[in-house]
Amino acid sequence: MVRQILPISALLLGSALLLFAGGMNVLILPMRGTFEGFSAASLGLLGSGWAVGYVLGCVFMARLVARVGHIRSFSVMAAFAAIAVLLSLLILTPWAWVPLRALSGFCFAGAAMIVESWLGERAEPQSRGRIFGIYTMVNLAASTAGQLVLTLGDTTGIVFFVLPAIFYCLALVPTAISSSASPRPLARVSLDLRALWRNSPVAVFAVFCIGISNGAFGTLSAVYANEVGLHLTAVALFASLPVLAGALSQVPIGLVSDRMDRRLVLVLVAVLALVADLAFIFLRPDGRLENLVMASVFGAAIYAMYPIIIAHANDHAAEGSAIQVSGGLLMVFGLGSIAGPMAAGYSMAAFGQTGLFVTSAVAHVLIILFGAIRMSMRAPVHEAEKAAFVTVPQGRMATPETHVLAASPEEAEEIIAAEEDRLAEEGTGPAHEAAAAATAAVAAATERPPRVSEEEP
Repeated sequence: MVRQILPISALLLGSALLLFAGGMNVLILPMRGTFEGFSAASLGLLGSGWAVGYVLGCVFMARLVARVGHIRSFSVMAAFAAIAVLLSLLILTPWAWVPLRALSGFCFAGAAMIVESWLGERAEPQSRGRIFGIYTMVNLAASTAGQLVLTLGDTTGIVFFVLPAIFYCLALVPTAISSSASPRPLARVSLDLRALWRNSPVAVFAVFCIGISNGAFGTLSAVYANEVGLHLTAVALFASLPVLAGALSQVPIGLVSDRMDRRLVLVLVAVLALVADLAFIFLRPDGRLENLVMASVFGAAIYAMYPIIIAHANDHAAEGSAIQVSGGLLMVFGLGSIAGPMAAGYSMAAFGQTGLFVTSAVAHVLIILFGAIRMSMRAPVHEAEKAAFVTVPQGRMATPETHVLAASPEEAEEIIAAEEDRLAEEGTGPAHEAAAAATAAVAAATERPPRVSEEEP
């Protein structure tokens, strides 16, 4: 285990620093915004802005890296993320915070993709799953620690704006001083809704609804906890415990979905989430313990649904297209994450703090109904034909590189082959030669000789 971790320790440290800063950043904004008197609707727009930036980062980051390289791109992303959080302190208005939050989302997506691309190259084929698991645990721990550190000081001051900026800058150090060659080009994603719908209608519909629910809760959970009177420590736990519960629940739920119709498992998990929604709406717990327990149950349900959907879609995907399907669904999830916080913000403005769970309840009801309809129209996939279930981190949305890092060695080879074909079509030049050299290095790491274009000397 130590031999596998040491070569990637610098990358894991950079990722941990990035997630630690992100954990502070994501929680300080709604808490400080509430103190400044921002409306729930404007705070919801912060989550929508983040999701817009994150989706754009996933789409355009590959082009930026192809132009200027991994290290420079990562440094730019970390620098702008630090600038965004500092400007949020200097300009205390929601109309400035929303575009700054979009900039943060773009930077965070780009930085995470670069780290994951590096990890994917450094991981040996037989240890990819283990490396992905370590990376996921490090990110969860760092993000949770970043949120909990807010309990140690005054959230109405400047400290928790300056600290994330410092840690964003520190995150670029491990990659900046790395002596290893740049990894392969980043995975490119595209959104082909027709192809995704033909592959699995329930996956497209459900992942959009999950984006609504998860995006709303991830953005406004701290606002809800503050409005029901929880103290600062409990507010931080209310936001972080559901993510940890969701990470733990993915393993048993994934094992069950490997043996049953994944759509049925999805519907049952959505029912559990709906029960938690209704409990928050009608029981209105006001105690610390009751809120934290119910939030953990809620998180165990909502953060386990996305991996089920990805696995179900890959069960129906054509051979060699699993990564493209996962990347497309990630974009649909992002679109739902844009709509969710906005809808929940206006719902909270209209119905009070329970409006957050009214929004997610509607999303979960739609998943249950549509899933039941699709089960009556299409036979389940036979157990022997199912794709492997892979747990996916859900703290601040996955990236296309997350799915590549979690891919099997065979799927990784398919990605390398596709990138080689793309590079051959785009011509030669310094950027092409550097990318081709990086692709050749990854091909060697996966024990497959790179293909050489006939036009190259």
